[in-house]
Amino acid sequence: MTPVSSSSLLQMRANILTQNDALQRAAGRPGTQPAGAASFGDAMMDAVKAVNTQQTQATQASEAYERGETNDLVGVMLSRQKASVSFEATLQVRNKLLGAYRDIMNMPV
Repeated sequence: MTPVSSSSLLQMRANILTQNDALQRAAGRPGTQPAGAASFGDAMMDAVKAVNTQQTQATQASEAYERGETNDLVGVMLSRQKASVSFEATLQVRNKLLGAYRDIMNMPV
C-alpha cells in the first residue's frame, strides 16, 4: 500500500466538495444555487423566446418586402434563414432531451 500525501488528500477532499455542490445545485436544493445562476427551465424559456423573436423579425421583414416598403431582398432572406436555422436547432435540442428522458426512464432500478 502506498502512502498518501496530505496535499493529495486535501485535493481529493476539495474535488469531492466541488462535486457535492454541483450535485446539490443539479438537484435543485434551495439555497444552494448561486444568485446569478439561472435554472435549466429559465434557460430553455429564454432560448425559445429568442427563437420566437427571430421568427417574428423574419415574418415582419418578409411582409415589409411584399408590401414594397423595402428592397433589401438579401436582408429578408438572411433573416428568414437565421430563423429557420435557430428553429431547426431548437428541434434538435428537444429531440435530444426527449431521447435522454426516455433513456433515463427505461433504466432498471
